[in-house]
Amino acid sequence: MRKTSVILLSAATGAALTLFVTQPRAVFMGSSARAATSDTYRQLNLFGDVFERVRSDYVEKPDDSKLVESAISGMLTGLDPHSSYMDAKSFRDMQVQTRGEFGGLGIEVTMEDGLIKVVSPIDDTPASKAGIMSNDIITNLDDEAVQGLTLNQAVEKMRGPVNTKIRLKIIRKGQDNPIDVTLVRDNIRVRSVRARTEGDDIGYIRITTFNEQTTEGLKREIANQTQQIGDKLKGFIIDLRNNPGGLLEEAVTVSDAFLERGEIVSTRGRNAEETQRRAAHPGDLTKGKPIIVLINGGSASASEIVAGALQDHKRATLVGTRSFGKGSVQTIIPLGSGNGALRLTTARYFTPSGKSIQAKGIVPDIEVLQDVPDELKSRTDTKGEASLRGHLKSEGDEKTGSQSYVPPDAKDDKALKMAADLLHGVKVNATAPATGDKAAIDKPANKAAN
Repeated sequence: MRKTSVILLSAATGAALTLFVTQPRAVFMGSSARAATSDTYRQLNLFGDVFERVRSDYVEKPDDSKLVESAISGMLTGLDPHSSYMDAKSFRDMQVQTRGEFGGLGIEVTMEDGLIKVVSPIDDTPASKAGIMSNDIITNLDDEAVQGLTLNQAVEKMRGPVNTKIRLKIIRKGQDNPIDVTLVRDNIRVRSVRARTEGDDIGYIRITTFNEQTTEGLKREIANQTQQIGDKLKGFIIDLRNNPGGLLEEAVTVSDAFLERGEIVSTRGRNAEETQRRAAHPGDLTKGKPIIVLINGGSASASEIVAGALQDHKRATLVGTRSFGKGSVQTIIPLGSGNGALRLTTARYFTPSGKSIQAKGIVPDIEVLQDVPDELKSRTDTKGEASLRGHLKSEGDEKTGSQSYVPPDAKDDKALKMAADLLHGVKVNATAPATGDKAAIDKPANKAAN
């Protein structure tokens, strides 16, 4: 039996939400089905005729494999915005992204003026141990100049098998001469969960994506914050803003971390027998502490599952703006060695109360709009899932997306302040659910970890 991976794909960046299922389907063909099949074969013959005509008459000799890949891509992208064909490299990249673990150096980098700039080294990795610093400029990789490479090409060169070496040439501000560093690649885990103490009595936990490391990271940070703050702990703020999605299993286990019982999410395919329900298990890691969840127009897919589950069970108060509205499930179907995979929309997902968020989003309990700098307003307006060409239609009226700006300085973050006030018991005026329909989805940052 072939293993396939079910994914809820984020609209914003292509992160995925996964489970492993598949069963062969029995086919019982009646006369109408046979007629439909006959018509299908006629259409396939038409495809074959066009394929041969292109091969023989196009002005330049085409690559047969590229023609087939393009035909497959066209078929899938014509279905909806989230179905697609992944070639072998794209499939490998997706697997690395969802694992959140790879052989590399442990640095987050970005592209600046054609060179690679270090955003930050990841703690306890080859990069941090070798003394690589934020704002270092990488000019060469194994004596090959970085100039002319794309960010993805440079990242791919820095990643590689564990225990293999790579030489970096670095320019550092304040140093007259370039620095040569030889690093040995190690197993790197992407930090999808970060935490800090807000004030001296609130645990703030930011989840940036849902990969295979997320639930483990969440458990660790809840334990750390609980121990660090001690008896003063008022509650937790879970920040899901601009989190584009991730693995379905991680969305379920993250929700389960705060729930004692009840349904978390259901997925419903074309046929009723394909419906699956996921339920919580006893054991709230926070021991009933109050929870505020921050969402905005960039919260999509897995983020919406968590927000919807905690809201429906009244386990958390949602603060911010309406989420993106990505409520469909994609199944990743490997096509064999070297052939990539299909990413096919196979189901919709529903919150515990039976609501579909497809092209609607999750509406927060308390709407908080941020003050957006004038120079950014024109670059952050969009309308979420409902604006995507060919999107699956919602059950009922569709809704636009919402604001997704998050101030870089926490002191300017109105949603964060509202969350802290709620946990401190400060009376607030904003008590009505959000109704605004202004949309803004931030573009993904042009940076990568390797």
